[in-house]
Amino acid sequence: MVSDVVGIVQQLIRNRCVNDGTPESGEELRNADVLTNFLEGAGLEVERITTAPGRANVVARIEGSDPNAPTLCLLGHTDVVPVNEERWQHDPFCGDLIDGYVWGRGAIDMFNLTGSMAVAMKHLAASGFTPKGTLIYAAVADEEAGGHYGAEQLVEHEADHVRCDYVITESGGMPLDSPAGLRLPVLTDEKGPMWSRLRVNGTPGHGSMPYEADNALIKAAEIVRRLAEWRPVARIDDVWRGFVEGLGIPAELAEPMLRAEGFEEGIAVLPPGLKKMAYSCTHTTITPTVMHGGSKVNIIPETVDIDFDVRTLPGHGRADVEAMLAEVIGDLADCVEIQVGREDAATESPIDTPLWDSMTRVARQFYADATLLPMRMPGTTDARHFRRAGAVGYGFGLFSRNMGLEELATMGHGDNERVDVESLEMCTQLFESLARDFLG
Repeated sequence: MVSDVVGIVQQLIRNRCVNDGTPESGEELRNADVLTNFLEGAGLEVERITTAPGRANVVARIEGSDPNAPTLCLLGHTDVVPVNEERWQHDPFCGDLIDGYVWGRGAIDMFNLTGSMAVAMKHLAASGFTPKGTLIYAAVADEEAGGHYGAEQLVEHEADHVRCDYVITESGGMPLDSPAGLRLPVLTDEKGPMWSRLRVNGTPGHGSMPYEADNALIKAAEIVRRLAEWRPVARIDDVWRGFVEGLGIPAELAEPMLRAEGFEEGIAVLPPGLKKMAYSCTHTTITPTVMHGGSKVNIIPETVDIDFDVRTLPGHGRADVEAMLAEVIGDLADCVEIQVGREDAATESPIDTPLWDSMTRVARQFYADATLLPMRMPGTTDARHFRRAGAVGYGFGLFSRNMGLEELATMGHGDNERVDVESLEMCTQLFESLARDFLG
C-alpha cells in the first residue's frame, strides 16, 4: 500500500500539470493516463471524460447493491499552480523521496489525497468490496482555475457519472492539540471566489517629463497601498465562533478572537499560519496579485490593470465587493473602472449527517482522542459545485504529527511543498476504512 501511494504521488508530481488559468494549460491528460492505467484491471468501471484538448477527467465506480443507500464520491484534482523553481530547495517537479517526504508541487494540494483515494479505491475493488451504497472516485482537471474543465463540467453536463449524496475532497485532517484534546479540522464551509480587476486610467506622455503627469501606474500603486492598509471590521459568525470554541482554549485567549472590535489584537498571539487563517475566515478578502501596464520604457502608461483574488464570506456578493473596492479607491474613483468577476458564492454543509458520524469513528482509529472540528476554508475547492447540486461536501484527509497546521499553511501554493510518507499511508487507510464504515 505504501509503495503504491508513494509511486502514484511521485508520478502525478512529475507530470507537471501546471494550470496557469489559460484554456491550453494544465494538460491533465498526463495525470489522467497515470490514474487510468493504475485503476484498470481491478474490476472497476473506469471512464475518461475529456472536456477540452488535453483536459481529461477520470471517474471510477463501485456500484452499490441498495439503490436507497447513499452514494459517496472521493474527489481529487490533477492540476497544480505555477511555481518559482529558483526558490525551492529541490526541483519542484522531481517527486523524489527525501528523508521520508515526497517533494514537489502538488504534494499537499492535492496529490496526497488524489493518490491515496485512488489506491484505496483499487484496494477496495480488488478485495471484492460489495457496498450497499455506491462509491465514486473522481480525479478532475482545472480545480486551480475554477473547475470549468473539471468538476463544474461534470456536475452540470455529465451528472450521471458523478451524482452523489456526499463528497469528500481537500483538505483538513491536520492534528491540532488543544487543552480539551486533539482536534481534527474538517472543512465544512468555504468562501466564494470572485476574481476581479480594476482598470486604472491615465494620460500617455513622454517618460522624460514626469512632473504633474497623469501616470496610471502611480495611481495604481496608490490603490494597492491603500488596500494594504485597509482594515474592514471582522465578521464573527457561527462558523468562526464554533471553530474557536471547539479548540477548547482558555476564555482569556478565546474571547478576544470572538469580538469584532479589536479582533486583530485578539489574534496577535496566534502563530503566523493560524493568524492568517483567522483573518481570512472572518473577512471578505481582496488580494492584489497581478498588475499589467505600460507599453514602452519611455512612455507614461495610460492604463494599468490590477487583478485581485477576491474571496467572499457567506452572504457577500457582487454589490458588497463593489462597495469594498469603492471604499478603497476613494477619491481616485473617476479614473478607475471596477470589473468584478463572476459571482461564485460561498457554500457550506451541515455536520449533523451520517457521514460526519462515520468520519468520527474512522478518525479515532488513527487518533484515539480525536474530535472533528468544523472549519471554514479560506480558499475554494471543487466541493462547491457538488454542494450546489445538492450534495453534502467536506474537506478531509489525515496528516501525521509531522505535518502541523503552521507548516501546511506556508506550503499551500508556496515553496518547498512536500508530504511525509506516514501521512500518505494514513490517508489511504482512512479512505478505505471510511468506505467500509459508511457504505458497507
